[in-house]
Amino acid sequence: MHSTRFFSTLCVVLATLSVVSAVPQRNGGNNNNNNNQNQNQNQNQNQNQNQNGNNNGGNAGAEATLLAANIQEASNSDGDPDTAAGQSPSDTDAANFINFCSGKTITNGAQVTGGSCNGIVMGDIPSQNNMVSAMIVNPPFGETIEPDTTFTIDVQTTNLVAGSFTNPDNTYYAAPQQLQGGSVVGHCHVTVQDIGSLNPTTPPEAEVFAFFKGIDDDGNGNGLLSATVDGGLAAGTYRICTMNSAQNHQPVLMPVAQRGAQDDCIRVTVAAGGGNNNNNNNNNNNNNQNNNNAQGDAQGNAQGNAQGNAQGNAQGNAQGNAQGNAQGNAQGGDQANGQANGQATPQANGQTTPQANGQTQNGGFNRGNNRGQGRNRHRFQAREFVV
Repeated sequence: MHSTRFFSTLCVVLATLSVVSAVPQRNGGNNNNNNNQNQNQNQNQNQNQNQNGNNNGGNAGAEATLLAANIQEASNSDGDPDTAAGQSPSDTDAANFINFCSGKTITNGAQVTGGSCNGIVMGDIPSQNNMVSAMIVNPPFGETIEPDTTFTIDVQTTNLVAGSFTNPDNTYYAAPQQLQGGSVVGHCHVTVQDIGSLNPTTPPEAEVFAFFKGIDDDGNGNGLLSATVDGGLAAGTYRICTMNSAQNHQPVLMPVAQRGAQDDCIRVTVAAGGGNNNNNNNNNNNNNQNNNNAQGDAQGNAQGNAQGNAQGNAQGNAQGNAQGNAQGNAQGGDQANGQANGQATPQANGQTTPQANGQTQNGGFNRGNNRGQGRNRHRFQAREFVV
């Protein structure tokens, strides 16, 4: 009986020990699993952070951290303005205005027509020797263009690495300005507005334009960019301007305040009969120079033909032919004609077209006309002085 009781007690003890030993074994398994999961999570998080750090280029994995080395002390000073000179105090912030857009509608890569706040840093700024500049080389300033006729706007740029043009629908102002070889990476826009006259006093409304084009290529590779105005423009007076931008469409930033503008504007007229003004002007100038008209096309021809032909033909030819031929025949040929006609012709023909008369006579007429030409001055037409 005692043996039976002992055996029962031993069985109970062994069963209890087996239960006790089983409990920590299960807990140990859970701990191992938890440790493995935590390690995997940490590894994944570290990998993701490293990948993001590499993709963000220089953020060193600190996506939402302003590094102390990047804090600009000038942003925490109002600039000690000279109010007497009209200077205004600057806004200040000890953390580079990193939270300036808090509570505002952020731009977030969109063209927000109702206005927004953009928290993206300005970015790289070129040196003074690499500042952007532009000149519209076609059409010429003051050109008259044929209505509804396709033409090309050509812009010569310097210090702009053109051809970089991000998606304006979702990356607008979404990245800082960057440089390549010291020059701004970006592109050029051209915009055309009807301004009513060549000398308006009211600025045009910025949201109204007749033509707009973002030039998304690098042109000829040497800064010459082009945009085609298909179908041309309706009759009117227009202002053509450039708008040079960084690759995310923000206006290019320059290193100093005192500089020439980075953009150009010209004014043109669109009217029937346009497109040949340059040839006409050149032809008129050449004709005026060749003819030595003293007072230009209108006044010179009118006065010259009326006064010059009348006075020149009557007085010069009569006196020259009579006196010159008489004296020339008596004294001997070309010398006499030169003296007689040289006295008569310069007075008469110097006021009109002496070259024409000079070509029809001999000796003294030619010499007299050459002297008469010395008084002639080319009179520029008003349109030649348009700036």
